[in-house]
Amino acid sequence: MSTPEPSQPESLYAAREPIFPRRVKGQFRNLKWWIMAVTLGIYYLTPWIRWDRGPNLPDQAVLIDMANRRFFFFMIEIWPHEFYFVAGLLIMAGLGLFLFTSAAGRVWCGYACPQTVWTDLFILVERWVEGDRNARIRLHRQKWDAEKIRKNGLKWTLWFLIALATGGAWIFYFTDAPTLLVDLVTGQAHPIAYLTMLVLTATTFAFGGFAREQICIYACPWPRIQAAMMDEDTITIGYREWRGEPRGKQGVEGHGDCIDCKACVNVCPMGIDIRDGQQLACITCGLCIDACNDIMDKIGKPRGLIGYLALTDETAERAGSEPKSVWKHVFRLRTIMYTTLWAAVGVGLVVALFLRTEIDVNVTPVRNPTFVTLSDGTIRNTYDLRLRNKHGDDRYFHVSLTSDADFRIALEGTDELRVLVPANETLEQRVYVLAAPGSTAATSDRTALRLWVEDMDASERVHKDTIFNGKGQ
Repeated sequence: MSTPEPSQPESLYAAREPIFPRRVKGQFRNLKWWIMAVTLGIYYLTPWIRWDRGPNLPDQAVLIDMANRRFFFFMIEIWPHEFYFVAGLLIMAGLGLFLFTSAAGRVWCGYACPQTVWTDLFILVERWVEGDRNARIRLHRQKWDAEKIRKNGLKWTLWFLIALATGGAWIFYFTDAPTLLVDLVTGQAHPIAYLTMLVLTATTFAFGGFAREQICIYACPWPRIQAAMMDEDTITIGYREWRGEPRGKQGVEGHGDCIDCKACVNVCPMGIDIRDGQQLACITCGLCIDACNDIMDKIGKPRGLIGYLALTDETAERAGSEPKSVWKHVFRLRTIMYTTLWAAVGVGLVVALFLRTEIDVNVTPVRNPTFVTLSDGTIRNTYDLRLRNKHGDDRYFHVSLTSDADFRIALEGTDELRVLVPANETLEQRVYVLAAPGSTAATSDRTALRLWVEDMDASERVHKDTIFNGKGQ
């Protein structure tokens, strides 16, 4: 009697099946085209917009100036110590993502995510070179011959050029774009520029051309955490199976509206069947809605077999009742809370932007030693001031102090109490504060004082409070 061979363990790995979405027309596809055109236009063209800030500042409208540690956005200039503006914008972006997910599911993923936008662009090129879905499937299964080499070579070349433009546009945000372009072409750019451009070109080429939906399913964490922002009133894409089932040919008694044409599957960039219910891979792009509505028009059935709806709508529609209006889904406690938080952060940033001054000072007491006793008994404390001039021209800053005690003040390197701070620069200036022998400040442990810095041209003043250390008793 023969012994049966042990069965092989089932593999947990499944090779990727390439997805070839079919072309579709409709309102959601048109919306995606418009969003793609606008977002790509903003990304590629923004570094070339000029903005006159005067002779001492760059004229690029949007610039992340790492060398001078500055961020320019049209008329706004963000300094390193104002990084809270960037932090606030990131918080607003996060709250905005929470808001849109709570209201309408993964609309960010389906319409505006860079992975979606560039994948759409790469698929557009692929369709232009190879044809629509059936032609691309045939070419994929075809053995390598002259036609396949020619079409794939042309497609990959166009993909590479798009990826190269993408990587180039990114580095243009970090230095003057026209100057950097010339340096790149002539081979005079810094190696870091070439390396960054190469990495971004490679990742764009790979992610948009080959990985595609795999990035959304496996690399992106958002599908796994979005459920925390969604509830039964969140609008998302669903299949009205109570209307579509059982599937089959029209005209047969008992069949639903779904004729099982798989149009919704063939247009899906994620390769899923929305009729199987909500899935982690669904990015709610709405292309299945366009495809299904087109079929419904052709067979004379009402649109909306696949559409945007909430879980509460499903319950109402099954019972034959009218679903809630879209506005009641959108404006509910959760979304109002997100909107309120988002608006509060935005208002706070705007207020802070208008309240900030064009001059600034940081005071660092020198505590080694904490004080010095001069030959005549005078007690001296030393402070390092960082004077920041945000104006586009050189300004004289006058330094003074106020306190309940009597002090004298002196600036290192000058007999005056003013110092010239270059335009858009930070100047370090050492300041000495002196207390007379036997004075209250000299004999006390600590005395509060306030150092003032005044822009002599604009009469703008800022101050910092600090402590004077005396000998004590």
